[in-house]
Amino acid sequence: MFERLLPQMRVNTIYDINLHALKEQGISGIITDLDNTLVGARVPLATPQLVKWLDDVRDLGFRVVIVSNNNETRVSKFAKPLDIPFVHAARKPANAAFVRALKELGLPAESTAVIGDQMMTDVLGGRRMGLFTILVRPIAPDDEGVMTRFNRMLEKVALSRLRKKGLWPEEERNS
Repeated sequence: MFERLLPQMRVNTIYDINLHALKEQGISGIITDLDNTLVGARVPLATPQLVKWLDDVRDLGFRVVIVSNNNETRVSKFAKPLDIPFVHAARKPANAAFVRALKELGLPAESTAVIGDQMMTDVLGGRRMGLFTILVRPIAPDDEGVMTRFNRMLEKVALSRLRKKGLWPEEERNS
C-alpha cells in the first residue's frame, strides 16, 4: 500500500531535475504543484530564478500546467503573468484535476511528469494516473496550512514503514 507513495525521482528542488534526461525518457509534459514546489506558500509571484527555469523548460519543448489545491485567486495571480495554464482547487490526489491537466497539455499520462512536494497529494495522485512522479523537498515547510501539516504527519508514518521495508533510504539523496 505504501509503495504507491514512492516517487520515481527525488530531488531537493526543481532546479535539480535533469530536464534532458526527462526528455530522453519520452516526457514532454510537466504538471507541477505550486506552493512549496515552485515557490514558498506565501510567495505571491515567481522569482527570477524560477522564471529562467520555466523559460528553459519551455525552450526544451516541455508543455507545463500548474495543478494546485489552492484557490483560484492565489493560483491565477501566480500563473497568468507566466502564461501558464492552471487547475485550481484541484483536490489532489483525486484524478479529476490530473485528467484536466492532461487534456490541457494534450498529452497521455505516460508522456507526462508530475512535480510536487507532497507524497499524499502529488505523488499518490500522479502514480494513480500513471504519471512519472518527482518529489521535491518543500521550500518553506514552516509556512504550511492545516491540511498540509496533517498530510506531513501521514507522510512520516508512511516513510517509517517504507524505511522498514528498505524502500526508502535513511539518507535523503538526489535520484
